[in-house]
Amino acid sequence: MTQLRFDDRVAVVTGAGHGLGRAYALLLASRGAKIVVNDLGGPPDGSAGSSLAPADEVVREITQAGGQAVASGHDVSDDRSAHEIVQLAVDHFGAVDIVINNAGTNPTAPFVDTPRSVFEKVLAVHLLGSWSVTQAAWPHLVAGGRGRVVNTCSAAMFQGHGLRATYSAAKGALYGLTRDLAVEGSTHGMKVNALCPGALTRMVQSSSQHTRDRMAAWKPEAVANPVAVLAHDSCPVNGETIEARGGEVRRVYMAHTPGIEVAAEALTPELVSERFDEIVAAGEKDVVEELLDMRQHT
Repeated sequence: MTQLRFDDRVAVVTGAGHGLGRAYALLLASRGAKIVVNDLGGPPDGSAGSSLAPADEVVREITQAGGQAVASGHDVSDDRSAHEIVQLAVDHFGAVDIVINNAGTNPTAPFVDTPRSVFEKVLAVHLLGSWSVTQAAWPHLVAGGRGRVVNTCSAAMFQGHGLRATYSAAKGALYGLTRDLAVEGSTHGMKVNALCPGALTRMVQSSSQHTRDRMAAWKPEAVANPVAVLAHDSCPVNGETIEARGGEVRRVYMAHTPGIEVAAEALTPELVSERFDEIVAAGEKDVVEELLDMRQHT
């Protein structure tokens, strides 16, 4: 099997100072990519503080192994700062071919006790940070004709976690952004996909001991492998969400059940209630939500 290479590709990886982002940066760099290692250097709950040290350390690892990388301590939640991450890539390496939006925070609190300001901060990192970095990179991705974007979603957007409403809501919004950008980018040879990773990192240290024990074998390095496929020129999908944890890799998708179909004038609250089991029953005839063809809708 031919090794997937990233020679002459420039990748921006946010949240790359630790855990998953670090694993992504190291793998792509080991296969020839030039990397912008972005990390604010603060705690995983996003409470306060910043440091370039984590990004610098990953750059050191890459360069000592013979790769090329530059550190960025920019804050993705600030639009101007996010654009400066992309400009750093262009200034140092002359292009941007790949964007991996991995930066995130994960505060834990009951919904009723979570101020809106905390929710806005989480949205600013996960959703708006991904928006701003991708938007800044977009002209370069279009110019290259083979741009790749990998957004970081989470199973929490489907399953719910409890005590993490901010995180689950932000990831759900990012799923919608991924799907829409996949449609728009397809006319320029781009592919935009999402990953739902599972790995024992700083982000889950506030989880229960049971959860941490269950995740003990889920290494960031394993998750980096499907990310590399989504970031590669040969990526076979667009607008998809892939879940990866440990040695497990699977597709995650939304679908319609067959449901019911009656004459509109016959539909009543009572009929819906009576046939609700049919409405929600999953089966072999479920209809997967496929991407629109933008060329047919403009």
